[in-house]
Amino acid sequence: MDMTLKAQEIAAFLEKGGPAIWAIGALSVLTAALILWKLWRLALAGAWSRGAARRAVDHWLAGDVARARATLDGRRGLRSIATRAAIEARLDPDLTADTAREEVARVATGELVRARTGLRALELIATIAPLLGLLGTVLGMIAAFQTLHASGSRADPSMLAGGIWEALLTTAAGMAVAIPASVALSWFESVTETVRTDIEDAATRILTRGGPDRAPYRAAAE
Repeated sequence: MDMTLKAQEIAAFLEKGGPAIWAIGALSVLTAALILWKLWRLALAGAWSRGAARRAVDHWLAGDVARARATLDGRRGLRSIATRAAIEARLDPDLTADTAREEVARVATGELVRARTGLRALELIATIAPLLGLLGTVLGMIAAFQTLHASGSRADPSMLAGGIWEALLTTAAGMAVAIPASVALSWFESVTETVRTDIEDAATRILTRGGPDRAPYRAAAE
């Protein structure tokens, strides 16, 4: 019985808000799905796991290349993939210093693009949800004043007040969707920025320093 009542209340709320509130409702479902999907993707990509990459860099700096490579075997995290690419590029006798950096930059860029997947959609939702709410409010206000005008001398102020608060529902709904989308976007961007910083740090330490048994860079062609 309670579920039926709640469903009726939600339906009444959506009906009062008009088409804009339906669009905002769809955006709210999409936002929740995007946030949960992004959390799952970042967790799979090891966005909060730094241990393997750090241990590999430590082994490399200590001159133990074999252990550095073994530490990253089978790892699919963002940092681990980029760190492995830096080690392999540094050990590749066919690469010069410049081409090794380019190869690492190529791999790191691909991983960072993977980490940022879905953020543009959240950014778009955070932008258009308040605009949809404002559009719904404007349309509702127009309808309320049209009703008031049609009433002529028999106009009831409560009718106008009722139309206004119903119109304002869409603004509130749009902000309610945009705020969590903006917060999630900022947090995910901070996570990806941390990953980028860690990757740059690991790659720089590997490409410029290392153990005695690493292969030298090939001399660049004159």
